[in-house]
Amino acid sequence: MIFVDIKNDIAFRKIFGNDEKTAPLISFLNAALQLEGNDQVESVTLVNPYQFPRIRGEKASVLDVRATDHSGRIFVVEMQVAEKNGFDKRVQYYISRDYSMQINIGDDYPVLNPAYFIGILDFPFGEGDKYNTHHLILEKETYEHLLTDIQFAFIQLPKFNLGIDELVTPIDKWTYFIKNATKLTFIPEFAQADEGLKTAFIEADKHNWTKEEWITYDNTMIQARDVIQEKLFVIEKAEAVGLEKGRIKGKLEGKIEGKIEGKIEGKIEGNLEGKIEKEIELILGMHYEGFKIPQIARITLKSQEEIIRIIKESEL
Repeated sequence: MIFVDIKNDIAFRKIFGNDEKTAPLISFLNAALQLEGNDQVESVTLVNPYQFPRIRGEKASVLDVRATDHSGRIFVVEMQVAEKNGFDKRVQYYISRDYSMQINIGDDYPVLNPAYFIGILDFPFGEGDKYNTHHLILEKETYEHLLTDIQFAFIQLPKFNLGIDELVTPIDKWTYFIKNATKLTFIPEFAQADEGLKTAFIEADKHNWTKEEWITYDNTMIQARDVIQEKLFVIEKAEAVGLEKGRIKGKLEGKIEGKIEGKIEGKIEGNLEGKIEKEIELILGMHYEGFKIPQIARITLKSQEEIIRIIKESEL
């Protein structure tokens, strides 16, 4: 058996966004939210079943998997492979929007159903070594949990380091599958007793994919590699500019000619004032590409405070 990379958008939505095979999603929701007894999800209806892009370069029709269960609860499951600026605010906005849009103006609030956001993250989110975190709205001193309708769960793949013989909980097993599927050549014993997880393994086997699905999956992998290479190229260009800047610092005459676009063209002739516009363009470009403040500061040789000031001024 050859298993695909579950972190790939196409694989993720094929497994969790399949409205004909909902067992994997049901099992995963119960595991991620640690739902037991009467609180367990028994059935789900996908709000946005996934459709494959028709051609290379075309974006997927959905960004995540949204579903409701038999009691009306809302679940949003998202795979996020790169940390984006404002990620924390975005997930709060997403789930709050889904929660509030259940009713129209004039409707009664009691008809609102709980909404849960589950993020599978390929980057650390928060302090500590715990890979699976559950976030609630609690009273500051007593930790009383009165506001129960909106909750978050995050599965941080970089923090998950359990071996196949160390898996205990359902979410341990699901996380192992998501992170390590490509390293396996058979369905492990721990998945046999969980119909949803077993089905997920079967769906992840390349041999069960159609030619169209595999081509789309491969195109998505190519796109992901292209993005990585593009970012590395931007870093190389930015570092080259930083080195050149260090050599000419102190000179007050000249101007910057050329653009950083695929390659560094032209030459830097001095005059630090003439560099301001290009530096700002570079800083904002890296910011929108997802670079963190410390990274931008290191590359441009500016302070983090100055980087933050430039970004804030551009948003006014």
